[in-house]
Amino acid sequence: MPAHFTLPPLPFDPEALSPTISAKTFAEHHGGHHQAYVDSLNRLAAAEGMGKASLLEIIQETADAEPDEVSELVSSGDLFVHAAQHFNHAFYWQSLSPDGGAPGGDLLKAINRAFGSLGALKDAMLEAGTGHFASGWLWLVASDDGLELMDTHDAQTPVIDPDLKPLLVIDLWEHAYYLDHKRARKAYLEAVISRHLNWDFAGRALAADSVDDLSLGIANG
Repeated sequence: MPAHFTLPPLPFDPEALSPTISAKTFAEHHGGHHQAYVDSLNRLAAAEGMGKASLLEIIQETADAEPDEVSELVSSGDLFVHAAQHFNHAFYWQSLSPDGGAPGGDLLKAINRAFGSLGALKDAMLEAGTGHFASGWLWLVASDDGLELMDTHDAQTPVIDPDLKPLLVIDLWEHAYYLDHKRARKAYLEAVISRHLNWDFAGRALAADSVDDLSLGIANG
């Protein structure tokens, strides 16, 4: 049976973010870790009768947390973990850019309302990401109340809550930075936040009606 989900290509050359993230790290992270999640997701979805479901349907139907408990989610079983990690990684690749540019328009206005300035948002991201314990993800999300930062553990993902719209994410798992920065997560975060966040993608994510409207490469294969 052909694969239902496939590994999306990186939206940039693997050398393009060096030295912040090296081609060697992308080879292990994208071609190794993410590919393994996709392979297991296809096997588990077929085994559990969800072989024709969309990725977001799988995530939302297998999550064992209510929407207001996203940050408290610990584990929802193997199918959820592999589906969520496929989404999280696909979103992470799009959140990165060789030259991140700068936010503008409605996104910049929303940042200023929520954080006071872009600089204050970057400082808050660095503090939250550095202070996060163990593995996980740092998200910039939008809701009816505006923008906020959310750090989630393991495979947790804000898309289990339809009222949350992810705009950017930074991978906090050690394999995202260990080959390039050893244990210095802060150095990795400083470089990504200052130079490699894809603000154009964040602006498009804010304007989109849903993540289905973004080109993440997560659609059915």
